[in-house]
Amino acid sequence: MEVKHGTEETPLPLALTRFQVSEEYGFLLPDPLTQLPAPYAPWMEIAHHLPQLIASHRLRSRVHQMPQLSTRHLRGREELHLAHLVLSFITTGYVWQEGEEGTVKVLPRNLAVPFWEVSQALGLPPILSHMDFVLANWRRKNPKGPLEIENLDTIISLPGGESLRGFTLVTLLVEKAAVPGIKAIVQAICAIRQRDEETLRRALQELAEAIGDMSKALKRMHDYVDPAVFYAVIRIFLSGWKDNPAMPDGLIYEGVSEEPMAYSGGSAAQSTVLHAFDEFLGIHHSEESTAFLHRMRDYMPRPHRAFVEEIRRVPSLKQHVLSSGDTRLCTAFNQCISALADFRSYHIAIVTKYIAVAAAKAKAELGGRAGPSTAKPPSALEGKGTGGSHIFSFLKSIRDTTREGMINA
Repeated sequence: MEVKHGTEETPLPLALTRFQVSEEYGFLLPDPLTQLPAPYAPWMEIAHHLPQLIASHRLRSRVHQMPQLSTRHLRGREELHLAHLVLSFITTGYVWQEGEEGTVKVLPRNLAVPFWEVSQALGLPPILSHMDFVLANWRRKNPKGPLEIENLDTIISLPGGESLRGFTLVTLLVEKAAVPGIKAIVQAICAIRQRDEETLRRALQELAEAIGDMSKALKRMHDYVDPAVFYAVIRIFLSGWKDNPAMPDGLIYEGVSEEPMAYSGGSAAQSTVLHAFDEFLGIHHSEESTAFLHRMRDYMPRPHRAFVEEIRRVPSLKQHVLSSGDTRLCTAFNQCISALADFRSYHIAIVTKYIAVAAAKAKAELGGRAGPSTAKPPSALEGKGTGGSHIFSFLKSIRDTTREGMINA
């Protein structure tokens, strides 16, 4: 950004395309590729059979037989994202194939090296993240059909069947519901610079409405995801090797580093949407929560991180609203804060159902069965999120600090 000496700086307009954000899809990867070029058929073959290979305990042996492939034939962002998606799913399946008591210490070279190279090219960590699991992992069944759950499917899957599909696609629909809100932020920032209070008020109303639509989309989780399947089957594959008692030493990426590396698992905290909303609305979380959220930004694509950073640097919306003395503007601002706090409250309710209540049921059912051979539900992250945070204290803290962002008229 160029500074003109002696005059006020003229900022560049905040254009979504500069940050690889789509006008139609937001942070979702628009119409992701579903096939890699022919040289990568060995990766695709394994990736398309992950649920069966994991269930039959054959994935690790298949990976050991996998050829060492060069990443030099991958061209463009779409191919790199699909390669990252495929390798991240194979990696999480490889690590967790035998559950939390049968983890590995080393990721073999033929998987670790290409995964590392693709990750470096994209600026993403070499682990399954929100970008892989949701943003780049969707396709339309009917290419001309709507972006609705009945017409959607995942590209790569893991154990968990319809519940896994539902969890991924409902989360995708939450991201899609946020798109008008992302566009409203851009309009609002422009309106602040032009001191156009009416356009700003309308943009804030659109943002509040979009956040409300995100809550409605999240409620569909109850229709598509079985809590017992999520807790006992799916959740472990979203776990990482940082702040996880099941893998206290991290993971050695053979051929990349002789020392183990630790990365957090997939988490809703890696969604750029909520980071952008927080920065725009001027919400300040506790020091501990902020440190965790900022670390989660390392799991976003570089351009999306840059978008959040750009919003952080613009003039303060809250200060603008306060100094305007406009009660209608103040009301619209508070509607955004209220909608975001409500969304976070609903997220807490979902997490309670799918983790706390599901964990208690799994324990009770296990206690009612006899025999030492009964498979134990995963427990290493019982009180934590897959990203490694202390989940309930973290979620309640960020919900409460969101509420504190209200302007008291």
